[in-house]
Amino acid sequence: MTRPPVALLGILCLAAGIAVFSMQDVILKRLSGDYPLHQAMVLRSLAAAPLLFGLAVLSGGARSLIAPGWPRMVLRGLVSFAAYTCYYLALPALPIATTVALYFSAPLMIVVLSVVMLGERVSPARWLAVICGFGGVVVILRPDAAPVDLAAALAIGSGMAYALSMILARIQGGQFSAAAMAFHGNLVFLGLAVGLSLVFGRGGWSAESLHPSLAFLTRGWVMPPARDLALMAACGPIAALGLTLLNQAYRLAPAPMLAPFEYTALIWGLIWGWLIWSDWPDAATWAGIAIIVTAGLVVLWRPGTPRADTATP
Repeated sequence: MTRPPVALLGILCLAAGIAVFSMQDVILKRLSGDYPLHQAMVLRSLAAAPLLFGLAVLSGGARSLIAPGWPRMVLRGLVSFAAYTCYYLALPALPIATTVALYFSAPLMIVVLSVVMLGERVSPARWLAVICGFGGVVVILRPDAAPVDLAAALAIGSGMAYALSMILARIQGGQFSAAAMAFHGNLVFLGLAVGLSLVFGRGGWSAESLHPSLAFLTRGWVMPPARDLALMAACGPIAALGLTLLNQAYRLAPAPMLAPFEYTALIWGLIWGWLIWSDWPDAATWAGIAIIVTAGLVVLWRPGTPRADTATP
């Protein structure tokens, strides 16, 4: 009797986390033409660290941060770093809605990985929906019209890495608190962002002549005015809250149940893209979005239920 409310709470956590993270997308896309991604990530991670530490201590005590098996949280942090780095590198070269739409190989991959890694059951109807969803991604890419852009490949790669990170969160959910997983993930972000800054921070890579995604990676550090500095720092609280909500969602509810609700990010991508950049998807992109969303609804309204032993109490 307690599982439906717990699952509903997981869905609400997921939707809230995605809404929070959409604000970080807007900030980083606005800053991507003038600053490097690694600079924004260093400042974001520094701002998020004390918040995540406090949340972890409140939820499980300081000892939860060094619980046995903590290297597995670090491993998941590495996967998450790959996911978000690829996603944000795609933003400068693509409309935000297109980036989000391509990223939605993630919920489809979550369903596939939930079978492979979690042993959850997937009906034939859901398998067909997953296949159709990947077809929607192909429609958006239109590989017959032009070569696949680097940014598009990055967006798809981010979805695949994100799917793996969420499955790892599901596996680790019974061992670690959501706040502890977010704290260790943020430490990995900080360490790797500092590493990228050591490589690219001094500039001299002729970034402005490169593809926008590569320019966002290789541009040297720039001293920002107070407003831009505040925007970068604001990504810290946004990331702290967003990461905790997403991790909590996958601790509370089965992955296949949550996967369709990942599509709420499309709504935010369309809203922000239209309001701020006057971007609006063309007919092919709308068709691909419609296929992906329809596939997600089929996955949601599937026959049968997940295996009972996969839900976290």
